[in-house]
Amino acid sequence: MFEAVEELIGEHADLERKLADPAVHADQNAARRLGRRYAELTPVVTAYRAWKSLGDDIETARELAAEDPDFAGEVKELTARREALTDELRLLLVPRDPSDGKDVILEIKAGEGGDESALFAGDLLRMYLRYAERVGWRTEIIDGNESDLGGYKDVSVAVKHRGVPEGGQGVWARLKYEGGVHRVQRVPATESQGRIHTSAAGVLVLPEAEDVEVEIGPNDLRIDVYRSSGPGGQSVNTTDSAVRITHLPTGIVVSCQNEKSQLQNKEQALRILRARLLAAAREEADREASDARRSQVRTVDRSERVRTYNFPENRISDHRVGYKAYNLDHVLDGDLDAVIQACVDADAAAKLAAAQ
Repeated sequence: MFEAVEELIGEHADLERKLADPAVHADQNAARRLGRRYAELTPVVTAYRAWKSLGDDIETARELAAEDPDFAGEVKELTARREALTDELRLLLVPRDPSDGKDVILEIKAGEGGDESALFAGDLLRMYLRYAERVGWRTEIIDGNESDLGGYKDVSVAVKHRGVPEGGQGVWARLKYEGGVHRVQRVPATESQGRIHTSAAGVLVLPEAEDVEVEIGPNDLRIDVYRSSGPGGQSVNTTDSAVRITHLPTGIVVSCQNEKSQLQNKEQALRILRARLLAAAREEADREASDARRSQVRTVDRSERVRTYNFPENRISDHRVGYKAYNLDHVLDGDLDAVIQACVDADAAAKLAAAQ
């Protein structure tokens, strides 16, 4: 384990030298990549230096305890601290998700349940926007297709970290656990007899791709323009500003109509397309490396839910890790930390177990 740490310390020092060179910052994309890697390695270097320092302190305390028994208690305390730090180092050295420092594009799509599902999709959007506000992230709604009752049939939002993520833990490191089918149980606004209905919405979280990560040839795209429309089919634009992009090699289709100009809609659609292509490429690599199933559910099927939001009981349940709490109102207001942390802890425990 500690041989690996020495290599990382060398890489950390090399990155520090590179980032101190003004010429490196002429290429902002390259500088960001170096900065993210430096931030990822800093906790490892800090923990290792503290671990070594504690080792020296323990040796000193043992020498003193040989002459004065009162120091025996200090040896025990320092040893316990070092053991805890050893566990922390092991976790830091577990192979990490290469996308953890990235920003994300989060897509929410109404599923079974008609208008109620679209309203729930709107509730999920508000929950994520409020959570981002709580933790200091920036959000930007890229595209959205509103329903007649005020919810969303589908919506895409970019979520960005402000500055370089501390410890390399960006937006993806937290929101990647949100992907899948979210189920709601409540009395819909459209229900006249007070019966509880179940509906679902799908959440897809994609790490946002940089231009250098996904190469898109101009001949790979078919770009169609059309007039954007709002709820009820009413025209909301008098020009053909909406854009639909089809990636011919994969058949992936992305559309965007939120912006007023065709150029802006094209740029937003390309952002979503790059993220989807990056995710598809990584899924293909995962399939070649192992038979593990995808971590995010692509079909909005209520039977394959990852989380349930039960309004009558004010209960939130995450079915993957067995998390349950009765503060649904707070969660929907953006208090998501405990729910996400349960997934983070379960993931860390599984990785540690696999590494041993």
